[in-house]
Amino acid sequence: MAINIALDGPSAAGKSTIAKLLAKKLNYVHLDTGAMYRCVAYKAIHNGIDLGDEDLVCEMILKTEIDMKSDGSIYLDGVRITNEIRTDEISMGASKVSAHKRVRELLVAQQQKMALQKGYIMDGRDIGTVVLPDAELKIYMTASAVARAKRRHLENLSKGFDSDLNQIIQEIEQRDYQDTHREHSPLKKADDAVVLDTSDLTIDEVVTKIEELLPL
Repeated sequence: MAINIALDGPSAAGKSTIAKLLAKKLNYVHLDTGAMYRCVAYKAIHNGIDLGDEDLVCEMILKTEIDMKSDGSIYLDGVRITNEIRTDEISMGASKVSAHKRVRELLVAQQQKMALQKGYIMDGRDIGTVVLPDAELKIYMTASAVARAKRRHLENLSKGFDSDLNQIIQEIEQRDYQDTHREHSPLKKADDAVVLDTSDLTIDEVVTKIEELLPL
């Protein structure tokens, strides 16, 4: 019987990568909730909308279509932007728009409606606490800021982006602070979540450890 799996944790902890692999192995659907906020930030930035203006951002969301394909590609209003939303600028922007209560309410409602069918793996920062509080398995993935920055640095280089490791470390530490101190749905571990430190684990080792936690 299919269940829902919630993966939470700070920026660049590897949640999306692990969620995609698990979804493929379990034949589940991966819903990258963080990508939804990235899409919102991307569209707002490219349309000159102030990320701090909650009313304008929410008005924009109501006229926005976000589509996530089974192959991992992401479309915003019909345009493929899978890689474009993974820049450090968009990462910081996503943190800003996600701090708005009504922005989160609009996107969470979409996510909860999808998950009613079960068989979903969702990753983000408040999945186990807000989006899917009844998820049958909750994992809180974490890693040191340096370990996460090195991963993001290598990822940027592999995609041909300019990348500065020290700057990424500072940005990750800043985002951690923003995400844990925001007023609405701050990043925190659900009481019944299993903590998994991935600092010194390979991707395959992380997947194996999560598979071992699946209910029989």
